Amino acid sequence: MKSTILLTGGTGNLGRHVTPLLLNANFKVRVLSRSSRESTDGVDYVTGDLLKGEGVEPAVDGADIILHLAGGPKGDDESTRNLVRAASRAGVEHLVYISVIGADRVPLAWLRSKLGAERAVAESGVPWTTLRAAQFHGLILTMVEKMAKLPVVPAPGGLRFQPVDPGEVAARLVELTLDKPAGLVPDLAGPKVYEMGDLIRGYLQARGMRRLILPVRIPGKAGRAYRAGENLSLDGATVGQRTWEDFLADSLR
Repeated sequence: MKSTILLTGGTGNLGRHVTPLLLNANFKVRVLSRSSRESTDGVDYVTGDLLKGEGVEPAVDGADIILHLAGGPKGDDESTRNLVRAASRAGVEHLVYISVIGADRVPLAWLRSKLGAERAVAESGVPWTTLRAAQFHGLILTMVEKMAKLPVVPAPGGLRFQPVDPGEVAARLVELTLDKPAGLVPDLAGPKVYEMGDLIRGYLQARGMRRLILPVRIPGKAGRAYRAGENLSLDGATVGQRTWEDFLADSLR
């Protein structure tokens, strides 16, 4: 008998990579969405709102596994608490969560929310697995595109990233979903560490653009954390294969 998996965030960037992999792995896929959608291509869509706690229990009912990808700029901790309460009552066998490298080290409100979500998962009583991943190439591209519209592009000094391909994150998440609950597993990061200035220069070169790049300093505790590399995973991480240069070559051609 096929296992039923509830996928949150299934309509987002990462979810669109994950869904076909789950179908290929012979799961019955149920996607929780805030807006009503017609079921199609073997995917059953159910309507609910994690942050408001609406429709969560019916969505969870009958699910063997939950793969929790949904996230936003705020409220991830509260949304996850609503989800895990329903999961615990429904007897879910495995809850897999995607978090962010540095959630426990970088003092930003968004990352504190992700850490709160991690704790909600770990304390839920449901067998769990959490993977922390680096920033996706697409997120870095969005940042750089906006900055490159300025005549002088600011490059925060000491800010480094290990951008990772969402397809590789999706494959790792499905691998973890198929395995036994493992708690907090090794981080997943991209194959190279880049200074922000290098990411900007790579984008400008790929676009054939010329801009003056101006180093700036990130103030406060967050700036100190980034300069110390607290958003990086330099030891013991699982490392992907696709580089920033590979991504730009495919995305900007």
